Amino acid sequence: MKILVTGATGFLGAAFVRLALSHDHEIGGLRLPTESPPASVPASNQMVWIPGNLDDLPWREIEAFNPDACVHFAWIATPGVYLESPENELHLKWSLNLARRLKGLGLRHFVGVGTCIEYQISNAPLAEALTPVAPTTRYARCKNTLRETLAAEARQDGSQFCWGRVFYPYGVGESPARLCSTLIQKFRNGEKLMLKTPNSTKDYIYIEDLAAAILLTVERKFIGTINWGTGQGISVRQLAEAVAALMGRPELVAEVSPPEIDPLGYVVADASRLLQLGWKPEHTLRRGLEKLIASRPTPLS
Repeated sequence: MKILVTGATGFLGAAFVRLALSHDHEIGGLRLPTESPPASVPASNQMVWIPGNLDDLPWREIEAFNPDACVHFAWIATPGVYLESPENELHLKWSLNLARRLKGLGLRHFVGVGTCIEYQISNAPLAEALTPVAPTTRYARCKNTLRETLAAEARQDGSQFCWGRVFYPYGVGESPARLCSTLIQKFRNGEKLMLKTPNSTKDYIYIEDLAAAILLTVERKFIGTINWGTGQGISVRQLAEAVAALMGRPELVAEVSPPEIDPLGYVVADASRLLQLGWKPEHTLRRGLEKLIASRPTPLS
């Protein structure tokens, strides 16, 4: 299969590209003209790098690649900025243009990458067909608008559209600002960690397992909405204690009293649809954390 991948140099995109190449797919990876191909993606005759921006796409090169499917990762993801950035509105506009132009070129399957926080959060697993959608951030609202618009257009013209909602990826290659890497750095530095929301529970999925879920979705030509999560909830306390135990610093974990309330206090997937496709995670939390800890640089002695 020939797969166009936007955001192919990012944390999610690069992991997907590596796995897809190992499955003998041909990949057209969109990267910024100022970027070099990431070292984590091996050189391959099956890989074509396409320099370009979402706001000025290189359509001649894309048409020459002639993709069968597109997985659209590219979106603003700067930690501490992306949730309310006005740039989300631009990505919505650019993404609509991308999907519509690709459809005009005869693309058969467009896979949009959404977010679990499109859902109305409660204390129950989030199910595609049952849980109401109620995004509260600009990021989630723009993602959801893209989904609604493209799904409505697909119903009218019969095109194949899939929307996958990502839960909480972690693993080798993640930003140092992400939670797991932050915990690792704090414990390496011997810093006491005071948990403000120890009961906050999320669905953490190891990056390679997430890539496998997305690739399976593409290979099975899934149409509709699907959760890319494990179906297992892990509290912040459990996560912090697991990292601290692996690093031999359990005494560094403490929590405020009383704990604060997290408005996103329980964000766990109903993973039934993904499991029915045949997906199985290869990483336990322990194994995933061990690989991440081993990958993080250690201070010079």
